[in-house]
Amino acid sequence: MEGNLEEFMRYRSPLVSRYASKEMAYNFSDYNKFTTWRKLWIYLAKSEKELGLPITDAQISEMEAHIEKIDFAMAAIEERKLRHDVMAHVHTFAHCCPTAAPIIHLGATSCYVGDNTDLIMLRDGFDILMPKLACVIDRLAKFAEQYADLPTLGFTHYQPAQLTTVGKRACLWLQDLVMDVRNLHRAREDLRFRGVKGTTGTQASFLQLFQGDHDKVEELDRMVTELAGFKKSYLVTGQTYSRKVDIDCLTVLASLGATVHKICTDIRLLANLKEIEEPFEKDQIGSSAMPYKRNPMRAERCCSLARHLVALVSNPLQTASVQWLERTLDDSANRRISLPEAFLTADIILSTLQNVTEGLVVYPKVIERHIRQELPFMATENIIMAMVKAGGNRQDCHEKIRVLSQQAAAVVKEEGGDNDFLVRLAADPYFAPIINQLDALLDPKTFIGRASQQVTRFLSEEVKPVLEPYKSKLDVKIELNL
Repeated sequence: MEGNLEEFMRYRSPLVSRYASKEMAYNFSDYNKFTTWRKLWIYLAKSEKELGLPITDAQISEMEAHIEKIDFAMAAIEERKLRHDVMAHVHTFAHCCPTAAPIIHLGATSCYVGDNTDLIMLRDGFDILMPKLACVIDRLAKFAEQYADLPTLGFTHYQPAQLTTVGKRACLWLQDLVMDVRNLHRAREDLRFRGVKGTTGTQASFLQLFQGDHDKVEELDRMVTELAGFKKSYLVTGQTYSRKVDIDCLTVLASLGATVHKICTDIRLLANLKEIEEPFEKDQIGSSAMPYKRNPMRAERCCSLARHLVALVSNPLQTASVQWLERTLDDSANRRISLPEAFLTADIILSTLQNVTEGLVVYPKVIERHIRQELPFMATENIIMAMVKAGGNRQDCHEKIRVLSQQAAAVVKEEGGDNDFLVRLAADPYFAPIINQLDALLDPKTFIGRASQQVTRFLSEEVKPVLEPYKSKLDVKIELNL
């Protein structure tokens, strides 16, 4: 084989190999995981030493010197032999830290490193996602402001409805994203540390180490929690932290997925109408068979991955419901997959959506043509009111318009022609009193209500405050690799 083909001879998750950012891929990497385990063992040893256990500075220094020197091959051999991932890494760490070997993992259970590391990764995952979400909101806010006044057909049931503006529609997308920022922030801030709780959460092993001194056990928990960067730990746990925590985290990510799916579906629908398009690069190919195609592949990617993200929340829901008593291990394999994949998927769809929102293209002339095709029917109430003001009878006017509009509709639907309602109306002597008012009555800007004002107020009162904490992180531009 030419070159290094070994990696291509086995399955690779496309979440990492094709899409995910380096920072999110690193956050859930083995290297980050196992160096965090070693840091947690050091936090524990430092705190135990400070509280009076016979641990030396030399032992701690030795551990600190080997945080990043992980012999992964040795760890794999140990795990195959011991069938226990944590003990495999305890042995591997002890091998390069012989002086510290007796005190590594002292009093702890496997979930001390396993669960606490998961909580650190969840916290850091949110910290990666939130600025990216803010960037998407920032780009969409600029788009909404730019097109706040541009009238466009509204749609209900995907049928033409009363006019709105392009900017007002973008604010509907923004409102959901603003909710997602608040949801992610709340989930992140609600996270606590598992701390040092022992095998069934009773802290019995630590109480024994400190010879029945409850205050020292509580102080140990507090010290390790603080060293890990958390303000609080869960006061009660089983062997694990409650798996409802995973539900809370993945639920807000699934909700974000639903938001992105809705936005990108709207963009795909508008692309079909040729009103709005996602960025399309100079050499990009839309179809291998149809050279003219400009497929919305970025929006489609977002929808595809968003479905995966939404589906992932069923995993923690089921896992939490079947945790027996203080703990059962059937959560482990599932969580190794579902937790990282949720954050990796959320990361990818936000990066892709930012790329889309940075380059959205609007076609005002197409939008105007669609309005002209539908507005005559929508303007009938205005025409009736103008006729009444000119001395006409509402019921007579209504009947005249009903007949003319149905004739025009038949031309559109049965003959494939243009909407000629206004031509028919102008030719009918009955409407002579208002013919000179038709242009004013059909001005699209008179049909958008307070859409422009709503955009201005929404961006000021709802969007701007949400972006404020991320002002220094909004200048990141996304270039997609694929």
